[in-house]
Amino acid sequence: MGVVDDLAKARAAFEHRRWVAAYDALSDVGDLDPDDFARLATAAYLVGRKNDCVQAMQRAYQGHLDAGDPLAAVRCGFWLALVLLTSGEAAIGGGWVSRCKRLLDEVPGDVVERGYLLMHLMMGSVFAGEFAAAQAMALEVSDYGRRFRDPDLTATGLNAQGRMALYSGRVQEGLALLDEAMIGVATGEVSPIIAGQVYCSMIEACREVSDYGRAAEWTSALTAWIDAQPGLLLFTGQCAVHRGQLMRVHGCYPEAIEEFDLAVHRYLDAEFPAPAGLALAEWGDVLRLRGEFEAAQAAYDRAAGFGHEAQPGLALLWLVNGRADAALAAVRRLLAEPRDPVHRSQLLPGAVEVLLAAGEPDDAAAISAELMSIAESFGCAALRAMAHYARGGVLLAADPPAALAELKNALHEWQRLDAPYEVARCRALIGTALRALGDEHSATAELTSARQAFLDLGAAPAARLLTPTVPGGLTEREVEVLRLVAAGHSNPEIAATLVLSEKTVARHLSNIFTKLDVSSRTAAAKFAFENRLT
Repeated sequence: MGVVDDLAKARAAFEHRRWVAAYDALSDVGDLDPDDFARLATAAYLVGRKNDCVQAMQRAYQGHLDAGDPLAAVRCGFWLALVLLTSGEAAIGGGWVSRCKRLLDEVPGDVVERGYLLMHLMMGSVFAGEFAAAQAMALEVSDYGRRFRDPDLTATGLNAQGRMALYSGRVQEGLALLDEAMIGVATGEVSPIIAGQVYCSMIEACREVSDYGRAAEWTSALTAWIDAQPGLLLFTGQCAVHRGQLMRVHGCYPEAIEEFDLAVHRYLDAEFPAPAGLALAEWGDVLRLRGEFEAAQAAYDRAAGFGHEAQPGLALLWLVNGRADAALAAVRRLLAEPRDPVHRSQLLPGAVEVLLAAGEPDDAAAISAELMSIAESFGCAALRAMAHYARGGVLLAADPPAALAELKNALHEWQRLDAPYEVARCRALIGTALRALGDEHSATAELTSARQAFLDLGAAPAARLLTPTVPGGLTEREVEVLRLVAAGHSNPEIAATLVLSEKTVARHLSNIFTKLDVSSRTAAAKFAFENRLT
């Protein structure tokens, strides 16, 4: 009677998605049937115990075979293949796919399990870059889901169709399919493992096409979904990455770093180390913006250790460290590699920045035009903002009025997205364009605003670039005194305005005369007017 009660409690914990409790309770029950071994495997996987998951699911597989239920065994084989393939054990995972196919070859008629086998074949085509084949199989997976009323197959098929549409350049169609795939997930119809995969795939797709608004909505939903399942470890690493990416956009750099650090630990705890490379690359990008260049390089190096090439962030780091030739060579190599429009769109903004800095304006103009074309076809606000900013940077030297119009478009888009770093970058170039047009006061206002925003964000390198250089080596206080001299104020008036003693004002004035090599207030005032210090 005790074992029966323990098993009932274990099953109840499983149904209520209390994964640690389910794992512990099922592990403590000595004699499990195949379905309960499958439950134990699922709970083990979700709490980060991959090896226990594999062992329990193998027991479930064999138990179903011994009971003469090959279709149930195929289901277990599907999950084994999924766990192994997603953790990088391609040979063993592929072996389970082949075993499932052999079992299904002996089963007459059309059964839903064929849809599950097809799911693995579809993902193989995705990872091989065979998008046309993957798209065709995604349609079949969705069809199996509809015909057999299987929410897991329906959601997976629709999600894959959406991703393939994105990579074919049909972004709005793809996003609509991704939203449709999420319906079953949001209503709780989809099983936990598939639900987590579809959630993460959806948000990853939004990030790839720079749809920050949609990414924020689904990241919030994923966070709530995770929080409602005590002990869930799987998917928490990717959720932390997504939160960190959004925090970076909104200028919350310390919080973003905390999320990326958490993501790395969660990936390693869940025994899925490869995705930690992306978290480290994102971490490096934030450190680069903050001016922590050695730490950024270390993060990029760690990302490479997990098989992730942290580009174009690494090229941008080389650029600020004075290695323009290395940055340019890397960008040219990356641009020459075949990429679908989605993954190319992630490279182009940084490429334009490197090309301009390296003195290649014609190439930068061509890449900027390509970026604008992609942005217009995607219809995503952040990518449009990137394209306008890139075009503004390209036009700045030759056509300041046109550059100003592009940069204002970028500014408005970034303001709507609440992206303070990007807003400040736009203001900095707008200030440069205004200065080229002779509107010095407006230029100074924009540049000052941009510099203060960078300082508030802790983006030291960008702020340093906008630090005003004072001619003649004058200090800020000496500039204040000189401005008042140029305005015709006497020493007592200057002292009262700046709350200084007249003796201190006289000392400042003496230093100004010495530094400027002048001998009169009139000559000093002339210098102030000529150098736009008034």
